[in-house]
Amino acid sequence: MLIYAKKYLLEIVVFVCGAAVMVLELAATRVLAPYVGTSLYVWTNLIGVILGCLSIGYWWGGRLADKRPGFGPLTAVIFISGIMVGATAVFKDIVMIIVQATIRDIRVASLLGTIVLFAAPSVLLGMVAPMAAKIRLERLDTSGRAVGTLYSISTVGSIAGTFLAGFFLIPALGNGNILYLIAGGLVALSAIAGPISLMRHRVTILVFVGVAASAAFFFRSTMASLGTYDIDTPYARVFVFRGTDTATGRPAQYLIVSPGQVESAMFLDRDDDLVLSYAKFYLLAHHFNPDAKTALMLGGAAYSYPKYFLQKNPEASIDVVEIDPGITKIAQDLFHLEESPRLGITHEDARIFLNKNTKKYDIIFGDAFKSSHSIPHHLTTRETFLRIAASLSDNGVVLVNIISSLEGPSGKLFRAEYRTIKSVFPHVFAFPVEDPNDGEKVQNIIIAAVKTEKEPLLSSDDPELQPYFLHRWTGAVAEDMPILTDEWAPVDNYIAETFLDK
Repeated sequence: MLIYAKKYLLEIVVFVCGAAVMVLELAATRVLAPYVGTSLYVWTNLIGVILGCLSIGYWWGGRLADKRPGFGPLTAVIFISGIMVGATAVFKDIVMIIVQATIRDIRVASLLGTIVLFAAPSVLLGMVAPMAAKIRLERLDTSGRAVGTLYSISTVGSIAGTFLAGFFLIPALGNGNILYLIAGGLVALSAIAGPISLMRHRVTILVFVGVAASAAFFFRSTMASLGTYDIDTPYARVFVFRGTDTATGRPAQYLIVSPGQVESAMFLDRDDDLVLSYAKFYLLAHHFNPDAKTALMLGGAAYSYPKYFLQKNPEASIDVVEIDPGITKIAQDLFHLEESPRLGITHEDARIFLNKNTKKYDIIFGDAFKSSHSIPHHLTTRETFLRIAASLSDNGVVLVNIISSLEGPSGKLFRAEYRTIKSVFPHVFAFPVEDPNDGEKVQNIIIAAVKTEKEPLLSSDDPELQPYFLHRWTGAVAEDMPILTDEWAPVDNYIAETFLDK
């Protein structure tokens, strides 16, 4: 077995390094997500930077191979790449916190974060294939075959790394542990393939890296003991932490998926009320449809509103469509989510659910746009709201939460979505959550649409509901944005303008 491995050592090296590139790229999305989201811009920057760095690596590796061919330089490059990945694991959050605090444009922030954290290891891993090819070139008449074979094996490694990371590593280990795994694997590979004479220097460096990694693990363990968690799920990187609600002074626990924004929360002293202001506006649904008995929520997060809905409506039921089973498990483990015959949970993309749904609901809550920096565009379109309308009873109402302003360049997302919904429903209203008089303010906006042709009453005798009607936007909504469709929904562009210079 050892003889066989030695014979194909170069093939093993390029396969492992090819796999490492793609595992690193997929793990990078989880590193960046809490700070810049996962929008099209983030993916564009990530893919573009890594491809560019690999190209530099191919060029540099070829030049170095001509000057210093052999296993010594090759394994030194692999070793340094492992060290750089380890450094990324240790400093990733510090770097991204600084980037997020200093750069508001997510396009620039994601580009800079990708370059700082992932450019160096990508360049080094790109150097491996041409350096390995130089070692393999023993005869000119077979040089093409040798180079082609090694690059093919490297690509097969990348394919294997893609599936390994996407289906197994990220859900099982989390982004930080994956980076440490890549770093350790590359260092081990360099030790196996490298000359014995280089080992002493590498062991010295590894001691320092090991100390840094141990400090990082200690920090994570300490934070978990204080109620702060950094959890990777199949679809997201999730932070859970404790704090104090500024409005009530009560202790609360928060869940964050998108940059700098709380998606869900729960009071810790008594789980008897809603913490987040925007969720309270969902109570308007019972004004528009007071006899509602069945509800559907698109997007569950920590299930704060579904729990509240069941508490306040003991004869009603609610179905929740949450794409991420990991989020549901967090809600069960940390946010008091319990099984109930009146609570149905489906782990599926909301659009797929709507396309197949035949059940009628009195209320549909849209809370799948929780991530302000990366909205699923296929849930914003006219086709989606046609499916929502088909899923509503005759007197049904839909309430959708988005983050935007109402006017100006930062309000393009709202105006496009408002016009899209209005193309399906006869009556549509907007309720800015924080300030109903400032059309330029970026804030949560609840868009309410009723299915019936009858003009609804826009005030209430209920003292609990009337304050929400005071937040209704009474100004004009400009029709300057096109209706969003499955064919064309540039919501990433609108999001970028929403948060530019805000």
